[in-house]
Amino acid sequence: MTREGRSAREASLSHLDDEGAMHMVDVSAKPVISRRAVARGQLTATPATLAAMVAGDVPKGDVAAAARLAGILAAKRTSDLLPLCHPLPLEALDVEIAPEQDSGRVVVTATVTTTARTGVEMEALTAVSVACLTLWDMLKGVDPELGIEGIRLVDKQKGVLGDRPRPNAPPSGPIR
Repeated sequence: MTREGRSAREASLSHLDDEGAMHMVDVSAKPVISRRAVARGQLTATPATLAAMVAGDVPKGDVAAAARLAGILAAKRTSDLLPLCHPLPLEALDVEIAPEQDSGRVVVTATVTTTARTGVEMEALTAVSVACLTLWDMLKGVDPELGIEGIRLVDKQKGVLGDRPRPNAPPSGPIR
């Protein structure tokens, strides 16, 4: 489809040029503003696995610390991982690893802040994804029934559309 067949907003945000070739979107005309994104996901595990994690009794070491660090490092490398993603100066980045033994899950939440011309949604989602993968890697020898679920953006502040909590995700609290 040519640019003429799309709305002005779609055309201005497209990763396709006039000839249909992929390119990085030009954001140079957008204002530099404060932006924040929150993403969340979860790893499911047996109660025994979560108890071992909380007690620090996992053969690979401090699972939560490793997952937190992996998520932070991944967010910082998002533009290296995702084609056409803009590199951003991350000003604040928090990855929370919250085991919930009663529900059989570990909730991972990433909050990323920047002052830039484009949002940090991909950085927050990347942080959660890699933190969940790290949890899986460190716990797979203890629990063969692990699962990763529900990775999604739960909040975005500023940007073109303004502040907007995601309609299908709770703005805070555990994933249900």
